[in-house]
Amino acid sequence: MKEYATQNLRNIALIGHGSAGKTTLTEAMLFASRATKRRGKVEEGNTVTDFDDEEIRRGISLSLGVAPVEWKGCKINVIDTPGYTDFVGEVVSALRVADIALTVIDAASGVEVGTELTWVYAQNENAPRMVLINKMDRENANFEAALNSLRENFPDVDFLPLVLPIGAESNLQGVVNLLDKKAYLGEKGEAGEVPANLVDQVEELHMSIVEAAAEGDDELMMKYFDEGDLEPDEIAAGLRQTILKRTFIPVLAVSGGTMIGVRVLLDLLVKLAPSPADQPFKAETVEGEVEYATSDDSPLGLLVFKTTADPYVGKLTYFRVYGGIANSGDTLYNPRAREEERLGQIFIMRGKEQINVDLLHAGDIGAVAKMSEALTGDTLCDKGKPLTLRGPLFPNPLYSVAVYPKTKGDTAKMGTTLSRICEEDPTLQWSREASTHEVLLAGMGDAHIDTAVRRMQGRFGVNVETHIPKIPYRETVTANGDAQYRHKKQSGGAGQFAEVHMRVEPLERNTGFEYTWEVVGGRISSSFQPSIEKGVKSVLEQGVIAGYHIVDVKVAVYDGKEHPVDSKDIAFQIAGREAFKVAFRNARPVLLEPMYIFAVTVPDEFTGDVMSDLNTRRARVQGMDQQGNKSIITALAPLAEMQQYATNLRAITQGRGIYTMEFSHYDPVPTHLAEQVIAQAKADQEEE
Repeated sequence: MKEYATQNLRNIALIGHGSAGKTTLTEAMLFASRATKRRGKVEEGNTVTDFDDEEIRRGISLSLGVAPVEWKGCKINVIDTPGYTDFVGEVVSALRVADIALTVIDAASGVEVGTELTWVYAQNENAPRMVLINKMDRENANFEAALNSLRENFPDVDFLPLVLPIGAESNLQGVVNLLDKKAYLGEKGEAGEVPANLVDQVEELHMSIVEAAAEGDDELMMKYFDEGDLEPDEIAAGLRQTILKRTFIPVLAVSGGTMIGVRVLLDLLVKLAPSPADQPFKAETVEGEVEYATSDDSPLGLLVFKTTADPYVGKLTYFRVYGGIANSGDTLYNPRAREEERLGQIFIMRGKEQINVDLLHAGDIGAVAKMSEALTGDTLCDKGKPLTLRGPLFPNPLYSVAVYPKTKGDTAKMGTTLSRICEEDPTLQWSREASTHEVLLAGMGDAHIDTAVRRMQGRFGVNVETHIPKIPYRETVTANGDAQYRHKKQSGGAGQFAEVHMRVEPLERNTGFEYTWEVVGGRISSSFQPSIEKGVKSVLEQGVIAGYHIVDVKVAVYDGKEHPVDSKDIAFQIAGREAFKVAFRNARPVLLEPMYIFAVTVPDEFTGDVMSDLNTRRARVQGMDQQGNKSIITALAPLAEMQQYATNLRAITQGRGIYTMEFSHYDPVPTHLAEQVIAQAKADQEEE
């Protein structure tokens, strides 16, 4: 592959709803540019960007795929992203390194759930945007209806058609490029005459484009006022500025499946999409935040936006060069790990194909193998000029399962494999819950978790089972409780003796554990103070009423007895432990459950259904906000009632509801429910 300077690069993220045709469109662009000799098909499992076994099995994209397309002196780095909402982390990564987001929508379906979700993430990145109405050959395809659905769903945006389809459905013949007012017909985009029935519409839309282009540049505005029109190159230059300023969002039309309009799309991406040189980048340095031009002369800065782990291929690290030139063999510095690491052979990824290159200029995207320290979100830079680039801002996981190994062999490898899977996808997280003794795997939804589990098995040979996690309840007290306990053991030889008088008191929430010594007159030697505390702490981990961690209690030892010969450390540990159990039971113990703040965003028509459902889950609505035609419901709810909420919300809202969750605090469990939890805990202990 040729070497491309910064101004000749285009980094495009294809985003949108699942089944909008992003992967098929990528195949069409690769074929049109002769990067491939035949077009792959999703149904046949032979596309360039969907090469993972799970992607082929499911017939959908699960990870982002990079496919460079060479077209008219430029390299377009196409980043194909998943449309299913569980895999939104891949969209976030792609948007972080793309210079423009190309939202792909289905001409028959218009704006869908995935369109809305990915649109928000593009807005969060403040990415320049274009929209592509795809599948114009599909039954019921309607360009105007799709355009209207965009305007209805995103009323704060000005959409500007740049392409007009000629025909639709099975009668799709070609497209009109409204910039040059020429028709391009058939799969090969051969020039032709604009149909007579479209001439007036083409003229009208062309003038709208000229006016929009003039708004992008003061000089063009003056020329437009003077002459009433602009040259095609001037129109393109003006439109490029409007895209960068986010003034207008261009709308194109294509049929990726039949190749109609694909060459016009590539032409317009080269002409209109921003190059990396058009947008500076910001980095944290020892002098604070500094803005640099995206150029070869800026300090070297690479951002890792994706890593993949494979037992055969090894670890692959995908990166974008923001400043400087990345050379194979460079030694780079990782500010997070505070380690230097050698950049091995650089290659350009085309799906899973690795194309070796010697260097990459600022703005380009590449990959390297076998980097040991670099993780997604890391910066690689020159140690003499350290800087840190902002990594992708991933959403927090929403759905958790408990993971159990099937065999002893799986037990030994499970932790390492979970770490590798989570390194590859930062929207996956795993942890050990001490109070329930479970290993938890958290992700964005059930499909996300299922895919991770299958990859653990397929790639690393680790077989696991998943279950709904146990709730990490806590135990505490609500009143003062007293107890005394005498431990006495005589079995020949040295005996054991200890007597402890103890008081248990409640503390403010999140205070933890407090231990005080109130013994006076030497009734118990102070040397046994740590022994009693150790005995108490052993119970804190095991719990008293249901086996959960005890929190927010104060223990005061105020009296007791000892024996000059038989009193020893182990005796006071046992006495302290048993006295604490009795005092705890006498202090009106309660169970606490984790409470989370949920922010649920739903279209207005589903607000009532969502509110009703939340009421059945013991949720307390904290407030409501309005954002366009969507309601944002903020509610405080117990985790015990919300573990499967990702699945339930999709069912209630036809997949259009989304939410975030954040831990808030622990609250007492209602008495009738606490009794059930305690009874179940005792039954589980008896089984064990």
